[in-house]
Amino acid sequence: MSVKIVDLTLRDGHQSLFATRMRTRDMLPILEIFDNAGIYSFEVWGGATFDVAHRFLNENPWERLREIRKRVKNTQLQMLLRGQNLVGYRHYPDDVVEKFVKKTIENGLDIFRIFDALNDVRNLETAIKSAKKYSANHIQGSICYTISPVHTIEKYVEIANELAELEVDSICVKDMAGLLSPKMAYELVRALKKEVGLPVNVHSHYTSGMASMSLLKAVEAGADMVDTCMSPISMGTSHPPTESVVYALSELGYDTGVDLDILLEVREYFVKIREKYAGYLNPLSTIPDTRVLVYQIPGGMFSNMISQLQEQNALDKLDEVLKEVPKVREDLGYVPLVTPTSQIVGVQAVINVLTGERYKVVTKETKDLVKGMYGRTPAPISEEIKRKVLGDEEPITVRPADLLEPEFEKRKKELEEMGLEVSEEEVLIYCLFPQTGLKFLKGEIKEESFPSTAGEVSGEFEVEIDGKKYKVSVNPV
Repeated sequence: MSVKIVDLTLRDGHQSLFATRMRTRDMLPILEIFDNAGIYSFEVWGGATFDVAHRFLNENPWERLREIRKRVKNTQLQMLLRGQNLVGYRHYPDDVVEKFVKKTIENGLDIFRIFDALNDVRNLETAIKSAKKYSANHIQGSICYTISPVHTIEKYVEIANELAELEVDSICVKDMAGLLSPKMAYELVRALKKEVGLPVNVHSHYTSGMASMSLLKAVEAGADMVDTCMSPISMGTSHPPTESVVYALSELGYDTGVDLDILLEVREYFVKIREKYAGYLNPLSTIPDTRVLVYQIPGGMFSNMISQLQEQNALDKLDEVLKEVPKVREDLGYVPLVTPTSQIVGVQAVINVLTGERYKVVTKETKDLVKGMYGRTPAPISEEIKRKVLGDEEPITVRPADLLEPEFEKRKKELEEMGLEVSEEEVLIYCLFPQTGLKFLKGEIKEESFPSTAGEVSGEFEVEIDGKKYKVSVNPV
C-alpha cells in the first residue's frame, strides 16, 4: 500500500514555531534538492503567510508563490485556504473569492486545502466551485477536528458527504489542536473510507504529543496521505518529523516514494535555518503541552491569552481563564478552536474573568459569531446567550457572504484614484488587508529586524543527486 507524504515545512511548520517569519530567500536555496525527494506535495502558501509576508517582511506573497513554482518541478504545491475568509480574518464577497482562486491557480498552485472554522460547508462552496471552474489540479475539502458532545464520527461523516457532493477530490481531517487520539484517528478514518469513499489526508499538530501515534493508526485504517514537517521544524506545536514518519512507514511495508537520503541532506539545511530563526522560537512551543487535552486550547491561542493577561497585570487569573474557555465554547455552540474562532473564544473568556461578570462586556466578534455572521455553529446557541449577547437583534440564517456586495472592482478603482498602478494580484492584497495592504503597495513597509537572540548562522555544503551537484548556502541575516 502506498501513503503520500505532504510536507508542511514551508507553511505550517514555520507558522507553528517561528511566527510565520521564514523569509522567501531562506526557502529558495533548498527547493531544487527538496523537489527530488519524492514528496507528494509541499504546503507553501496560505494560512498566515499572506498576511505576515506583506505586513512584517515587506514581501509580496504572490512573488513568493511564483519564485517557489519556478524551482519546484516534480512536487505539487498546495495552500491552506480559509473558505470564504481566504487568507484573511473576515468573510469576503464571492467576486473576491473567485478572483483570488483564479489568480492563485495562474501563479502555479496545484492543490487547495479548503476549510471553514465552523465546518459550515456553505462557507466553502464558492471557493470549491471557483477552484473547479479554473481547473485546479486537486481540491481537498477539510473537516476541522475537535471534541464535544456534538462532534461525533457520524457528524464528521455527514460533513464529509456534504463536501463529496461538491465534488472535492479528497477529504482532510484537520486536527489543529493536537486532539486527535490514535483510537479516534483509526475509527474516524475507517468510517470516512467506508461511508464517503474519497482519499483521506490526516493533519495533526504535535501539541499533545500524540500526533505520530495518530498518523500511524490513521494509515492502518486506510489514510492515503499524512502531513509532516522536516525534523528541525517539527514537534511541539508543529507536526511529526517527515524523516521519522517515512522511515517508520517504510519499515512497516508502506511505500511513500520518498528518498530518505535526500531528506537527510534537506535536514542539514533546515538545522541551520532553525538556528537562524532562533529568536522567534518560544521554548514553550517546542515541547508537548498536554493541557490541550483538558482545555482544547491550541498553542497560539494559549500564548495570546497569556499576553492579554500580562497586559492587564492579571496573569494570576490564568487558571480561571483556562476553566472559562470550555464554558464560553459551549455557550457559543461548541465551535472548533481554530482561526478566527479560537481568538474569539479566548478573548471573550479573558473578558468574562477580568470583568467578574460573564458577557457583561462582549466583543464585536463574539456578537457577530452569535449573530451568524461567521456561519452556522455546530450546536445551536441557547436563547439565553443570544439575548445576553445580541439584546433585541435577530440572528441571520442565510450564508453570511450572501449579505456582501461585490468588492474587487471598487477596490481596484480606489487604488487607481490614488494613482497606484497595480496588478490584479496586488488589488487582492488591498481587498484582503486594506490598511496594511495599502501601506505595502505604497512602499511604506520595512522588513522587521530579526530578534536580537537570532543566531547569526552561515554555512555552505554540496550535495550530489543522480550525478548532479548542488551547492546550498544559508546566508547570515
